[in-house]
This record gives sequence, structure tokens and C-alpha cells, in this order.
Amino acid sequence: QVQLVESGGGLVQTGGSLRLSCAASGRNFNNNAMGWYRQAPGKQRELVASVTGGGNIIYADSVKGRFTISRDNAKNTLYLQMNSLKVEDTAIYYCNAVTVWKTVYWGQGTQVTVSS
Repeated sequence: QVQLVESGGGLVQTGGSLRLSCAASGRNFNNNAMGWYRQAPGKQRELVASVTGGGNIIYADSVKGRFTISRDNAKNTLYLQMNSLKVEDTAIYYCNAVTVWKTVYWGQGTQVTVSS
């Protein structure tokens, strides 16, 4: 059974940092695209950052220069380092992975709350 399990969320003050992790199990995603999405209350889920199997990375404009996505293929794990956090970064953060057959897997999400 394929699972993506996020961790690392929590409550932090404005300007603080958090590091999210997404541990994959059940299959290897090293050659697949993986990404981080977030959904704030009353808003649609949006892309935060993604990385392809070849290492190409894209970021949402709102997080460029503050967030860094990375992956550890040996651990089958995706990370999101979040620095200089803002109140508007408050959301549930989800990890996803997409196979070459366009099957999409999602994690259960981890809450990030940034207080002013």
C-alpha cells in the first residue's frame, strides 16, 4: 500500500522557520515528480513547490526566496524548508507524488500555523 506521511508542521511566530517532511512508503518515487501543496481555510488548494524526477524545481511566487524543496532519494523522502514565515503561510500542507502513468498520491496533510 502506497503512503505519503507528512510531518513537521506546527505553530510558529512570524519570521520563524519550519521543516516539513514527507516520507513515502509502498513504492519508490525517486524518478517521479513530487510536490508540496497547501490549502488555507476557505481557499483552494494551491501549489507551493514541486520537483521532477530529473530535479527541475518550481516555486509559487509567494514563497520564492523563502521556501526550499528538496528530496532524499535514499530515504524516499521529500522536504520543504520554510523560512521567514508569514501569517499568510498558515494552511494545511500536503505532499503529493505523481507516477509516469499520472496516478496521483496525496498525504494526509500537516497543519502549519503562523502567528503574528
